[in-house]
Amino acid sequence: MTALLPRYGVATLADVLPALLHAIGAPLDERPPAFALPPARAAALLLVDGLGHELLHAHAEDAPVLAGLADAGPLTVGFPSTTPISLTSLGTGLPPGAHGTLGLRFRVDGRLLDALGWSEDRKDLRDKLVPEQVQPEPTVLERAAAAGVTVRSVSPLEFRTSGLTRSGLRGGEYRGVAALGDLATEILSGLDGPGPRLVYAYHADLDKVGHLYGPGTPAWRWQLRQIDTLAGMLLEVLPPGTLFAVTGDHGMVTVDRIVDADAEPALQDGVALLGGDPRARHVYARPGATDDVLAAWRATLGEDARVVSREEAVAEGWFGPVGDRVQDRIGDVVAALHGTAAVVRRQAEPYLSSFPGQHGSFTAAEQLVPLLVR
Repeated sequence: MTALLPRYGVATLADVLPALLHAIGAPLDERPPAFALPPARAAALLLVDGLGHELLHAHAEDAPVLAGLADAGPLTVGFPSTTPISLTSLGTGLPPGAHGTLGLRFRVDGRLLDALGWSEDRKDLRDKLVPEQVQPEPTVLERAAAAGVTVRSVSPLEFRTSGLTRSGLRGGEYRGVAALGDLATEILSGLDGPGPRLVYAYHADLDKVGHLYGPGTPAWRWQLRQIDTLAGMLLEVLPPGTLFAVTGDHGMVTVDRIVDADAEPALQDGVALLGGDPRARHVYARPGATDDVLAAWRATLGEDARVVSREEAVAEGWFGPVGDRVQDRIGDVVAALHGTAAVVRRQAEPYLSSFPGQHGSFTAAEQLVPLLVR
């Protein structure tokens, strides 16, 4: 599995919505898009959580509709290659170092924020760490709506007021859905009408099945077939002049070399907080312990990870340009796992640690997603 640094500013997930707006004649500014898409009256983007470029092409027989579409990618998603980071990059049009959502769990004002639940130890933090303040940059959806584009987000009902939605995907009209049926109807009705229109839709189940059973397993392949059927049915009935696009927020690997940080003293000494996820860890050191923590993590993980200091990660462009506002959200030590290795926490993160399917690091299997268009 090849290591692949994100191609920030060239062809990443952050460039997708600006390119779609340019295609429907509603560019956000005078800069040319990172890649050209066919002109259209309206655009719909379906983001399939966990749809990796390599996985799709390895299982093209299960997704003939998707595999048969033109691919304007593949795109890199950014680091860590994990849902909160990717969705915030998509929603803001910015790399992680600019929008500041830097991990599945990352430190904000001394707290370890779980960006999916916007919580700490399952306690809701939306009042203490206000999402619009944690990520204050205007989103692409907000900017497009303010410019006169009819904007709709179609996503699960329970995500309407989530911290992640408020942080990285706020703007336009939110239509909450419960299943594939109302997902399809809300996409179609959002495209029907005058003027430039943009519909963003999110579907989570491929990622869920991949985590539980592993990517490429029979359960995962059956889920991919359902998504392919949905795409085919939508393509048959899209309003005239619609540009339809499908992408993912990351790929996935099956892990088989496991280190449990909760059972390994060398990975605990000098550590104040341990964030990130099993494939991309933010390690926050106690005062004065950074060098020792860095040495211990390097020695323990060896060839299974690239372990660097915060300064090295920033200098090497792991997060794109990093603003002063978010520098200390990055771990004092950052570990990107290689191959199929993972650093789990079976005591602190029992559910997450049980998954055979994981993502977050720099392998092409995790970094690359398609951008399928018609």
